[in-house]
Amino acid sequence: MTSRRRFLQQNTGALVATALPGSLIVRNGDAQGTFLDLGHGPDAVCVRTASGDQQLRRAGGGRWDGGGVSVRMVDMPGALRVELTAPAVDVLRVGLRWRGQLNRTRLLLGDAWERGYGDFEWRGFVPDRVMPWYMIAWDGTRADGYGVRTGAAALCFWQADPAGITLWADVRSGGTAVQLGERALNLCDVVCRAGRGGESAFASLRAFCHQMCANPRLPAEPVYGSNDWYWAYGKNSAMSALADAHRIVDLSPVGRNRPFVVIDDGWQPGRGTSRSAVGTWDRGNENFPDLPALVGDVRRVGGRMGAWIRPLEAPGDVPDSWRLPRDRSVLDPTVAGVREKISGDIARLRDWGMDLIKHDYTSFDLFGRWGFQMGAAVTRDGWTFAEGARRTSAEVINELYQTIRTAAGDALIIGCNTVSHLSAGSFEMCRIGDDVSGTEWPRTRRMGVNSLAFRGAQHGAFYAADPDCVGVTTAVPWELNRQWLDLVARSGTMLFVSLATDALGADQRRDLRAALALAAKPEPLGEPLDWMNSTWPSRWKLTGAEQTYDWGKADG
Repeated sequence: MTSRRRFLQQNTGALVATALPGSLIVRNGDAQGTFLDLGHGPDAVCVRTASGDQQLRRAGGGRWDGGGVSVRMVDMPGALRVELTAPAVDVLRVGLRWRGQLNRTRLLLGDAWERGYGDFEWRGFVPDRVMPWYMIAWDGTRADGYGVRTGAAALCFWQADPAGITLWADVRSGGTAVQLGERALNLCDVVCRAGRGGESAFASLRAFCHQMCANPRLPAEPVYGSNDWYWAYGKNSAMSALADAHRIVDLSPVGRNRPFVVIDDGWQPGRGTSRSAVGTWDRGNENFPDLPALVGDVRRVGGRMGAWIRPLEAPGDVPDSWRLPRDRSVLDPTVAGVREKISGDIARLRDWGMDLIKHDYTSFDLFGRWGFQMGAAVTRDGWTFAEGARRTSAEVINELYQTIRTAAGDALIIGCNTVSHLSAGSFEMCRIGDDVSGTEWPRTRRMGVNSLAFRGAQHGAFYAADPDCVGVTTAVPWELNRQWLDLVARSGTMLFVSLATDALGADQRRDLRAALALAAKPEPLGEPLDWMNSTWPSRWKLTGAEQTYDWGKADG
C-alpha cells in the first residue's frame, strides 16, 4: 500500500499533470494580479480508496466517475458543492485540482485544524504545506481567499504551487475508509473571494471569514471576566472562586454587562483526594461541596458563573461498549448512551446556574493528536468508531457539537481544543490558540500574540475569538504582561484574566481596571500591521490608532 505521504505527493503531481486550462481571471487594470475562480469546477479529480488510488474521468453535468466512485459538482448560491457517492467502495480521501498561473503570488496563509500553536505565518510556496479549511494568497497588492464553508462533512485542507491549487477532503471514519453505502455525502461547499483594491490582507481575510460562515452564533454582548487556571492550576476551591468573584467585580466597570467568574479544571470529583471518579461531573469534590450555592454567592457579589468540563473523559464504571476503540480512556460519541451522558452532564451545569460552559479536549480525545501533530492526517490509520465506518469523522464531530449545544440551552459555550471550522455556528466562543502561561512569558508571547494576530479576523465572523487569558502572577514581570493585557483589551476580542492575590499591586489594579473597562464594551477589531514579516506582530491598529509593542525584550 502506498504511504500517505507518497500518495499526496504522487497524486498532487498527477492532478497537476492531467489538468486542463482552468478558469483564470486577471483583474481589470492589474496585469500582475491573478485570481483563480474555483466556481467553474476543478480540472482534475482523484480519490484514494481502501484498494488503491483512482483518477476520475469527466462525465458531464459536473460529474466525475471512475472505479465505482462518483464526485459531482453542484452549483449553489455563492458556492460550489462537492458531492460524493461510492455505493460499494470504501473511500479515504478526495482530491480536487484547479490549474492556474499563481507564480505571481508572493505569500500564502492557511488556518489550523483546531487551535494555533504559535505556528501561524505567511510563507512562500511550500507545495506540500497543509493549510486546513482556507488559504489566503497575497500577490503584493490584493489577498484572494479560497476555502470551504463552515460545518463541512469532511476534514478539508488546501495545498498550492505556482501551477494551481489542490483541495483535499479527508472522508475517513476515524482512521478507516468511510463506507457510505447508498447515501450521497455533501463533502463541502467550496467558496472563493477575489481581493479588493485598497483592501488590506487582514480586511480581505475578515471579509472571507464572513463569507465562509453565513450564520455564526455570537454572544449578545462582549464576554470578559476571570478564569482561575493560570494562577491556581487546578488547586482551586469554592472559597477561591468566591474570592475571584470579589476581585473581578471590584476591578470591572459598573453596568449591565457583568463579568464572568469561571472555575477551570479542579472542581470535579476526579480532581479531589480520590481519582476513582474521573469523568464524573454530577457533583463537586470536597473543595466544591455545593456548586449551586456557589453560583448564587457569585451572583450576589455581582458576577456570572462559568465552569470547565472535559466531556469525553471516560469514568471507570462505564460499559466497555461506550469506550472509543482507539483509546479506552475516552468515550465514543457515536454511542447513543454516551451522547445521553454528555447531554446530561452539560445540562446539569446549566441547571446549577452556570451562565457559561467551557468544554475542552474533544479534538485530542477523539484523534489522539494535538493540532500541530496532525498535518495531512488528523489521526493514525486503522481504527474507527463503535458504530462502524458509516460516517466521516467530521459528521461525528458535528453531531457531538450539536449535542453539547442543545444541552447547554441558553448558556454561552466556549469550545477549547475544538475543530474550529466545525465549531463556527454552534458555539458562541472558541479558543483560537493553545494555552498561554502564568509562569512562562515566552509561551504567552508565542501562543497568544501569534494566534490573535493570525486568527483575530475570525472574531465576529465564526464566533467570538478567545485569545486566552492574561495570567496575572508574580512569576511574569508586569512590564511584559501588561503589554499582552493591553493588546487583548484593545483588540475587540474576549478578555479573561487569572488573578493571583499576591500579584495585585497598585499598578496591576490600575491597568486591569482600564483593560476591563475596554473589554466590557464593543471595540473595533484590532489589526496586525507587520504580520507578513513577523510571527509576533508588534505593530497594531487598535481602537483607530497605531500601537507598538516590544515583545522581544522578554527573552531573558
